[in-house]
Amino acid sequence: KLKAGQVSEGLAHLEKTWKAVIPGTPFDYAFLDDQFANLYKGEKAFAGMFTHFTVLAMLIAGLGLFALSAFTVAQREKEIGIRKVLGASNATILFNLSSEFILLVVISFVLASGIAFLVMSKWLEEIQYSIEIGVGIFVLAGVVSIAIAMMTVSFQALKAAVRNPVEALRRE
Repeated sequence: KLKAGQVSEGLAHLEKTWKAVIPGTPFDYAFLDDQFANLYKGEKAFAGMFTHFTVLAMLIAGLGLFALSAFTVAQREKEIGIRKVLGASNATILFNLSSEFILLVVISFVLASGIAFLVMSKWLEEIQYSIEIGVGIFVLAGVVSIAIAMMTVSFQALKAAVRNPVEALRRE
């Protein structure tokens, strides 16, 4: 065991003692913290790569949800116009358009959470000093997923809700 400020002096003493005890064998040493760092270097690289692909997947999913909501709003333009003429508020139209997308996001989140729990449990079994999977991370992921979906869908829904219903009905 070496003291914090005297590493080089301690190594010199150890090398001198080593050569006195075993003269023909070279003095080769390694620090324990470096060995631990080498053990987890692959895991850190995997985590970085996984983070990049996760962000990319979320971006693609957000763009897909945005396009799907734009398509749905375009398909239901006449219905939205009639609802506005009959007195529906912007909040009601926003809720009607957003609720079906949020339901789809919740269903997909439940399915993905089950699969993620199983895969993470299997992966963590291989690590000697691992953590337990908590519910909090899944709740946070669900809240973030729903928030992203709400922001994406609400933009299109709000745009449709504030549009003049006469323009939508005039084209029909």
